Amino acid sequence: MTDWQKLSHAYGSAEDIPALLARIASEPESKHWNGLWSALCHQGSVYSASFAALPWLAGMAESKDRGQAVNALNLAGAIMAGAEQPHGAGDVRTQHSAEITTLLASVNRHLRTATDRTEYTNLLESMLGFEGVVGWSEDLAWGLGNEEYEVSCTGCETNLFIVLGERGFFCSSEDYALSDDNLDTRPLRPTSLADLEGIGRRLHDIALTDSQHDVAHMLTYVFGNATCPDCDTDFSVADRVSADRAITQ
Repeated sequence: MTDWQKLSHAYGSAEDIPALLARIASEPESKHWNGLWSALCHQGSVYSASFAALPWLAGMAESKDRGQAVNALNLAGAIMAGAEQPHGAGDVRTQHSAEITTLLASVNRHLRTATDRTEYTNLLESMLGFEGVVGWSEDLAWGLGNEEYEVSCTGCETNLFIVLGERGFFCSSEDYALSDDNLDTRPLRPTSLADLEGIGRRLHDIALTDSQHDVAHMLTYVFGNATCPDCDTDFSVADRVSADRAITQ
């Protein structure tokens, strides 16, 4: 049995977690899941109680209620993405190997049947969290879901918007959402399938296998190249996403 009183979350003692888990199980409402997220993975930070909740999350991930299962997988994936943070929970990947195996099997099943792009990219990111893929287990879904990444130029260090999706595929140093049609942009250059390798190739192939063709197309730009409109420096989008993540950690 877990002694929750000896564990902590974002707001102090984790003694309130069992009641919150019971409430979610009986009342699957978003406000209860939001409360659990806030306590166990507050703005990406994790705590000793976060990992103690993995057995419950792994069980919920097997639920026949898809909404409950997906919520559990997304939170568990975000928690595992923070496994290398200081949290006082020890070697969580060894301690919770059985739960991680269950979660990974479940997320792969749900990926194959996802129809919504946001749900799909969140699950894809969770899969990377369970696998221990550093960086992309925290950055993938945000960029693909919001159709943009914010990075800094390698040349002039200007903050840039990498835009992907309905608005087009381009790089801008201006807030494109607030600017007029005279926005100074540079088109993104997707990588060719022949040059796509590593994690980019793997994610692209998974998306194609799951018939997520829009996601696969966007990934060729994420792992492609851009040009800064301010200083004309060329750079790898994926490298800048990873570099900016390392700076903020």
